Amino acid sequence: MARTLTAGARGSRGGIRSGEAKFGWLFISPAIIIIGLFLVVPILLALYVSFSNWNGLGSPIGNSKVIGTGNYEKVLIDDGLSKSDFGTSIRNNLYYVLLVVPLQTTLALFLAVQVNRRVLKGRGLFRTAFYFPSVTSSIAITSIFLFLFTASGAVNSVLQWFGVNGPNWFNDPSGVIHNLLAGAGVTSAPAALAGEGPLGISWWEWLSGPSVAMSTLIILAVFTTSGTFMLLFIAALQNISGEIDEAAVMDGAGGLRKFFSVTLPMLTPTLFTVLTLGLIGSWQLFDQVALTGGGAPGKTVLTPAYLAYDTSFTELKWGQGAAISFILFVIIVALTLFQRYVLRDRDVGKKAERNRIRRDAEIHASAARATYQEGLK
Repeated sequence: MARTLTAGARGSRGGIRSGEAKFGWLFISPAIIIIGLFLVVPILLALYVSFSNWNGLGSPIGNSKVIGTGNYEKVLIDDGLSKSDFGTSIRNNLYYVLLVVPLQTTLALFLAVQVNRRVLKGRGLFRTAFYFPSVTSSIAITSIFLFLFTASGAVNSVLQWFGVNGPNWFNDPSGVIHNLLAGAGVTSAPAALAGEGPLGISWWEWLSGPSVAMSTLIILAVFTTSGTFMLLFIAALQNISGEIDEAAVMDGAGGLRKFFSVTLPMLTPTLFTVLTLGLIGSWQLFDQVALTGGGAPGKTVLTPAYLAYDTSFTELKWGQGAAISFILFVIIVALTLFQRYVLRDRDVGKKAERNRIRRDAEIHASAARATYQEGLK
């Protein structure tokens, strides 16, 4: 009798749940179709274009032929303007990433800690003020910065109060590191750095640092993106239990000690998210470059994202433009995986087991001491 009821119950459950998979696929099919048509298919088509000689007329399918890796070779291997322009754009964007990502992350974390303090009055006002640049149009913000950083703009006027003659910011192609070396008397490339380096530009050019014009865009990026990441850090800080802070204070930890030993380790998942989003966004720099002259002055503001657009829509080299886009995609994925490897949780495997045994031993020892002291009383 029990077996019959069990079989019946199983049959009933099977009958009720038998259509779940079918209806589940039915409900998500519109999203799958939309993503497939407007995301997957265009990506695959662009990948095909990167291996073809398509001239931009008609559909790439049927109006072009596959030429293999020719477009990638022109960008990465063959000597010429395409290779040197790509190398210049990588150098510019690399310095941009190396400065923007750490600065915006540090500033966002600092602002989040400050506006999350309970003793701070008007916290909502400060959060809104810091976040406001992030929701403002990038075109509007860039236009304001163009006005502020002109040769006779507000920034140079403030610098003149301190006796400093500011540069012509957006028209200065000189590298910051080169300018510092010039101040020390080094005005030309040493023999060891004069030779050609990777991607068709010399080692001396690789070590130029960001140009003065690019430095302005770095300031702009830190100003506009820190507010968004600040909100992420605030949400993470508010999820930290107050009991943890109280325990750290009772153990004698000061403010800095508590932050670096308790708060920051608990923010690791959010920190990884912020760094990943910052890294991806920094390699996709386009709007500001387009508004400030398309890479001018002297191509020191040129980035791979803008170079892909300019190569495709201005020079009509659609295959090379698509190749640059996919090279940029590979760079972003590779750096994201490297960042994930660096920030991974190392407390795994045998090390985790040893740490667990040590913590258990410390807990048992602490409990034994407490029992012994209680017995003495």
